Parts: sequence; C-alpha cells; structure tokens
Amino acid sequence: MVKDLDINKIVKQHIEMEQFFTGFFLKCRSDTLETQNQEATMAVTEKTTELEKIAGEVHECRKCELGSLRTNTVPGEGNPNARIMFIGEAPGADEDAQGQPFVGRAGQLLDKIIGACGLKRSDVFICNILKCRPPDNRDPRAEEIISCLPYLQRQIEIIDPEIIVALGAHAARTLLNTTKPIGQLRGQFHEYYAGIGRPPVKLMATYHTAYLLRNYSPENRRRVWEDMKKVLAELGLPVPK
Repeated sequence: MVKDLDINKIVKQHIEMEQFFTGFFLKCRSDTLETQNQEATMAVTEKTTELEKIAGEVHECRKCELGSLRTNTVPGEGNPNARIMFIGEAPGADEDAQGQPFVGRAGQLLDKIIGACGLKRSDVFICNILKCRPPDNRDPRAEEIISCLPYLQRQIEIIDPEIIVALGAHAARTLLNTTKPIGQLRGQFHEYYAGIGRPPVKLMATYHTAYLLRNYSPENRRRVWEDMKKVLAELGLPVPK
C-alpha cells in the first residue's frame, strides 16, 4: 500500500512538473512573439518617420527649376515595409494636382495590374525618379535626375524591397545606369546596387503603363503580365494563370 501511495505521489508530481514547464514554455513563446511584434512595429514606425522626413525635404527642394513650376511634390506613397517598389519616370498632370503617384489613367491601369497579382496598392510602394512634374510631361533632364535621384536612393535604402519594378525606359535606364532600350531590358532580372556594402536588389524592367495606354495590344499586355509573373514567382507568391 505504501509503495502504491509513493508511486501515485511520484506520478502526480511528474504531471504537475510537466504542466509547470509547459506553461513556462508557452509563456516564453508568447513573450517572444510579443517582443518580435513590438520590434516589427517599431521598425515600421521608424521607416515611416524617415520616409516622411524625405517627403518634407522634397517639399522644400528647389535644386532645379521644377521646384518653382510644380503644383505639388509627389514623393511617393505606400507600404514602408513593401516587398515590391514600383518606380516610374515622373509625375503627370493628375499626380501634380493631387500630390500622389500614379493616380491618372496610367495609375488606374497600374492598380489593375497590382490587383491581378493578388495584391493591393497598400501592399507596395509607388514612386518616381523625379518628384516633380516636368512641364508638358516632357522627358526628365539630366540635371533634374541628378538633383532628385538621392531622394529615391534613400527611399530604396529605407524600404529595402526585395524587388524593384522599373516602369518604362527612363526609370530602368536611370536605375541600371545603361542606355539600352526597354525592349532589351524587360523580361529578365537585373541588379540595382543601393550602396556600398549593401546587397543588390533584384530589378525587373517592364513597359510603363502610360506606354501601354498609347500602344495597347494583346502582345504588349502579355509581355507586361509575363514580367509580373516572374516577379511573383521570385517572391514565392501565388502566380495567377
């Protein structure tokens, strides 16, 4: 009888010990997850603050003549923790009026492309090489790009995207420092170097949505969609058929 009681006591103590450590490990795991969530939230907050700082600098910028010709600056907008950055050439009339990137017809088409990828505009970050609209939507000038590019470079460093989608020849050539036509650049991954000591960012060049509107054809539409499917596959995201 005494032996049986001792065994029961030992079993009871063992169960209590297991329950104690199970609760301890669950609490540790919960505390770890909470800490990780807090750190992630702080990181996003810091990124948001830095991006807002850049937007403020852009607002005050008068490094080129566009600073005195614009209605609004268009620094860019989106998820500060985005895995994808869409980078275009420069703001147009609608963007200049509203201070937001890609809100005109070309922007609406970009929204459809993003949606077809299973994403939302709020999932990505959208901006341009230039932060102000060139008059009559003319091509960016070299001095304007030189003045504006540091803002974009800092944005890329802060967001640290996994992939950049360069929309159109001007964006692709500027980021890749090349003179090749967009037809030769699109359809394959390139490397954008964000800075010394930083790993390169994969870059996919594709046609600008404004170009698609001017030259809309099933073939051009298919090419852009093929480019985007490669981006999704590289990120390990579902690829719609």
